[in-house]
Amino acid sequence: MRINTKSLTLCAVLTALALGLSTLENLFPITLVIPLPGVKLGLANIVTVFALYSLGAGPALGILLGRCLLGSVFAGNFSALLFSLLGGFAAMLVMIALRHVPGLSIFGVSIGGASAHNVGQIAAAIITLGNTAVLGYLPILLGVSLFTGGLTGFVASLLFRAMSHIHFQTGDTSYG
Repeated sequence: MRINTKSLTLCAVLTALALGLSTLENLFPITLVIPLPGVKLGLANIVTVFALYSLGAGPALGILLGRCLLGSVFAGNFSALLFSLLGGFAAMLVMIALRHVPGLSIFGVSIGGASAHNVGQIAAAIITLGNTAVLGYLPILLGVSLFTGGLTGFVASLLFRAMSHIHFQTGDTSYG
C-alpha cells in the first residue's frame, strides 16, 4: 500500500473507530452475562478484519498497534498492554496466513484470529505469572472464541455487504 493522504486518513479513522469500539466494550463488560474472566466480544476486531481485507496486512497491523498503544494510554492500564499486544499480534499473524487458504471464508479467518488472540493472551499470562497454571483455562477460551470469532466475522461480512458499492483503491476486495 502506498502511503498517501487518503490512505493515512483512512487508517487514522479506522484506528479511532477500533479504539472507540474497544472503549465502548470496556464500559459494558460481558462478564456480567458470562462470568468468565478475560472474555470479551472483541468488537474492535471487526475493524481489524475489515482493514485486513480492504487495505492489506501492513495497514491492518498499524491500526492494531495504534489501538493497543492508545487504548492502554487512555485507560491508564499499561499492565494490560502486554496482553493486548501478544493477543492482537498472534491474531493478526494467523488471520494473514488464513486469508490465503483457498475456500476459507471471512468467518473461518475471524474464528482463527479469535483463537490465536486467546493463545496470545494465555502466553502473556504465563509471562506475567511465571508459571503455566493458566494453560488449563485455554480450552474454555478457545471454546468461547468460536462464538466471538464467528460474531466478528458475521458483523464484518455485513459491513462488506453494506459497503459493496464502495471500492477502495488501497487493497483488493476479495472478502469471501
